Amino acid sequence: MTKNFSQTAAFIWSVADLLRGDFKQSQYGRIILPFTLLRRLECVLADTKAAVVAESERIAEKGLPEEAQEKFIIRASTHAFYNTSPMDLSKMGQSDIKDNLNTYVQSFSKDAREIFEHFKFEEFVGQLADANLLYKVVQKFANTDLSPDAISNHEMGFVFEELIRRFAESSNETAGEHFTPRDIVRLTTSLVFMEDDDALTKDGIIRTIYDPTAGTGGFLSSGMEYVLELNPDAVMRTYGQELNPESYAICKADMLIKGQEVNNIKLGNTLSSDQLVAEQFDYMLSNPPFGVDWKKISGEINDEHTQKGFDGRFGAGLPRVSDGSLLFLMHLLSKMRPITDNAKEADNGSTQNSNQGSRIGIILNGSPLFTGGAGSGESEIRRYILEADLLEAIIALPNDMFYNTGIATYIWILSNKKAAERRGQVQLIDGSNLYSKMRKSLGSKRNEMSEDDIKTITRSFGDFEVVDARVLDKPEEVKSNRGRQAANPKAEPAKTFASKIFQTHEFGYRRITIERPLRLSAQLSDSAIDSLRYAPKPFDMVMPALYEAFGRNWTTDSNNNSYGDLSAVTLEARAMIKADFSELKESQIKDVLAAKLWQSQLTLMNKAKALQAAIGENQFDDFNEFDKVFKQALKDADISLDTKEKKQLLDAITWKNPEAEPVIKKVVKVANPLYGAFSYTNPASKTKIVEFQTDSDLRDYENVPLNPEVTTIELIESYFAREVQPHVPDAWINSDKTDAIDEEVGIVGFEIPFNRHFYVYEPPRPLAEIDADLDAVSTEIMQLLGEVHS
Repeated sequence: MTKNFSQTAAFIWSVADLLRGDFKQSQYGRIILPFTLLRRLECVLADTKAAVVAESERIAEKGLPEEAQEKFIIRASTHAFYNTSPMDLSKMGQSDIKDNLNTYVQSFSKDAREIFEHFKFEEFVGQLADANLLYKVVQKFANTDLSPDAISNHEMGFVFEELIRRFAESSNETAGEHFTPRDIVRLTTSLVFMEDDDALTKDGIIRTIYDPTAGTGGFLSSGMEYVLELNPDAVMRTYGQELNPESYAICKADMLIKGQEVNNIKLGNTLSSDQLVAEQFDYMLSNPPFGVDWKKISGEINDEHTQKGFDGRFGAGLPRVSDGSLLFLMHLLSKMRPITDNAKEADNGSTQNSNQGSRIGIILNGSPLFTGGAGSGESEIRRYILEADLLEAIIALPNDMFYNTGIATYIWILSNKKAAERRGQVQLIDGSNLYSKMRKSLGSKRNEMSEDDIKTITRSFGDFEVVDARVLDKPEEVKSNRGRQAANPKAEPAKTFASKIFQTHEFGYRRITIERPLRLSAQLSDSAIDSLRYAPKPFDMVMPALYEAFGRNWTTDSNNNSYGDLSAVTLEARAMIKADFSELKESQIKDVLAAKLWQSQLTLMNKAKALQAAIGENQFDDFNEFDKVFKQALKDADISLDTKEKKQLLDAITWKNPEAEPVIKKVVKVANPLYGAFSYTNPASKTKIVEFQTDSDLRDYENVPLNPEVTTIELIESYFAREVQPHVPDAWINSDKTDAIDEEVGIVGFEIPFNRHFYVYEPPRPLAEIDADLDAVSTEIMQLLGEVHS
């Protein structure tokens, strides 16, 4: 049996040849994976098998309860689990194999038994027996050497990954939901642990590692391996939670084999039901699902946010419901150990300095970097992280690195124990070109990172230095030669690597709202008055159509009760509405077919005509003056307008005009043009200090970069005077828009525009080259057309 994990996985997967025809492809993995686990557990226990069986028989005679029996048998096993059956897969007879196999599985200790329950193993054993395949499958696995001598725990992790990938492909599931590629695991683990290398080599070290999206346990295993390579005497305790039962079962089996306390591996949704709620950890690693909505659990999340605030996990804010990535990040932040001096280790009682704090490595897609403007949940989460100085670095990974997506991804490294030189700063590393093409794609994974690529990133992170873009020694991409090739092909940009360091405040800005005055013209024209015949939305389209079809003969005499009467043509009118205005609800159809609506509009139209007679049809470009005339005309004509009528009338007879005078909102005492209190001289040469009505269509926003060296007032006023006022002299800052936290003018926002910081301008090709290509294509087309016509 080869030790090559890929060949081992392929050999195991060949069991699918036996299953073909009797089982669906989507079921192959649900049979092969638990049998692989069963054989691995059996091989791990082989060296203590005889001692365990003998101890089990001795203890059985004493009649002790199961828990007491387990304590005695565990001693004989020397592992964290055992199997008390004298059988193994090679000893099961063909005749009673179903019962023998079920009995064998039930003879495992409790934690191991649970693994097979999550695979519904007994159910599939029954199906295999019914298909007369059980004996053949058992024999296949009995002859597969999965002992630790033949294949290490590390290699066994690769075998499980390969089997899961094949399972995912055969069942059209997403492999990436179960595990993270090992090159990404190695890189993330190195970045999280490398800052603590010195501390981890000391005697008596006890550390905890946690993954809230544990999958099959790749991150937990990698973290353990990293620390134990540095210090074989270190004690690593693993914790995790996983939503998928089968992935959970594999993770639990892996931890069981490695001697971990498997009760620390939990099944369930981490966000809605944290089953390690009171725990805090030294190291945390996670690859949460990208862009998965959390609508199903929004009730629990919103309750925790509103009721617990910062005493819960989500006090900083909530991202939009379509992407829960940042919820996992906040969950991890809540699990950080506080830094305390000379405290006792809570979990083992030994006196050790536990001021180590915590470190986090989490893989996210691009949206958490910039999604959401100032004041949004995403921005507030970024604000909390950066203002608390928890973010150490973000590393851009190459595309096509994951099994289920080719999108851009990033590793975030966070810590509450930054080294002195890192405090108040964030390192951005562009590793997007550090990859090699795989010989064979695995799902969406077409690229992989070599050990040298990983070292390049970790060295840059460890050095904490700016690295100007340097060209990498990477082969050029092999381009397809299919189709027509350009005469002057565009040169591929060089593959570079770079690192930059920023102050945390450089990602922040204060969004100020810029207002401009409303400028209106007004005129009581015949066309404007005639438009009042029809009610506004949702009736503004259907009423003209009905009037054109059925109302041409209606008289507009205010005493005419038949105006708007559609009773004689109700069926035709309703049919027209259903055909042409299907968006109208039934209640709206009833309203528009009733005379009451029409007559109320007629009344408004007649009021407007009376006002026209008093005011005239002249255009007013000073609405302030028009308003005085309008109010006097209402009074003189004894016309009353309710709020709804007045709004519709003014909407009909006014329009925005940049040449008109600004509309005055109120007169104030003190001038302050930066914040909207202007000294205004009207056309009659009278000067007042006024505030203007705002024009929402002209409202704009400016993002002012944060600068902790000046006050907020200095910051925004100098920016406004420099960037806004010279271009729009009538603009002002809306001082009512203030930040919810610091209560100062403007709303604070944070974003991390990663690509913008590493963008390298590439000038377009010369026009002569482009023209030459176009001429060549045109000539080729004409030749082809000539051949067709000939």
